[in-house]
Amino acid sequence: MRQRQLERAALDGVELDHEVRGSGEAVVLIHAGVCADWFKGLMEEPALADRYRLVRYHRTGYAGSSRVPGPVSIADQAAHCRALLRHLGIGRAHLVGHSSSANMALQLALDDPEAVGCLALLEAALPGVPTGPYGAQAMERHRAGDTAGAVDTWMLGVCGPGYRAVVDRVLPGAFDQAVTDADTFFAQELPAVRGWSFGPQEASRVTRPALAVLGARTREVTPVFDQRHELLLAWLPDVEAFVLPDATHLLHLQNPRGMAEGLAGFFARHPL
Repeated sequence: MRQRQLERAALDGVELDHEVRGSGEAVVLIHAGVCADWFKGLMEEPALADRYRLVRYHRTGYAGSSRVPGPVSIADQAAHCRALLRHLGIGRAHLVGHSSSANMALQLALDDPEAVGCLALLEAALPGVPTGPYGAQAMERHRAGDTAGAVDTWMLGVCGPGYRAVVDRVLPGAFDQAVTDADTFFAQELPAVRGWSFGPQEASRVTRPALAVLGARTREVTPVFDQRHELLLAWLPDVEAFVLPDATHLLHLQNPRGMAEGLAGFFARHPL
């Protein structure tokens, strides 16, 4: 995979490293917590790269983007995404959010629906279904100063015992970067997710088409995302389900072609 230098955008008090590739309708890939480069490989998939203008960026507190002291809410993250769109001259885009960043995509669809074409929600981290015991265990390790142990505990609980081999193969160095960024995830992002309000009433105001994505093997690791998936299907007014074969919560790291083709098909059915 070829390496590209990310550009930097100064936006209303934050600076975000970002990459733009290709042409066509804009697709913004908002990375999940823990790993800043979750979507790096998906930028290479022909089903997306050959048809769309792809944008990925590092959210605040991750990798080279600026760090913000104090709380950073889901609404703040949605506002950062909207500011980046404006900086890039993008009036409307398809949004792809993974885990906690699916919440950010949903929030942007509520705050500025005209900026959103459609939503791809990859195993959203809905706060109404709490994490398993690994969440508290990871937080405890982080508070005790065992940063690498905290990241490992979280990833084992969410993605299963084989996660590290996949991450190291697809995104070399990503685990070490996750340890560097752990304070952002544990001290800012998780509290923001737990403090975010989203239920049937909020979901009824999401007017954009949505694709609710679930890994076919996720339930082998945890039932949490299955439950959240069912809530999205019940709550959102215009939603369809997509189950990605051969994947846990790692999703596009395990089955990038399947994910890219599923997303491209959905975007084609809902052009901007």
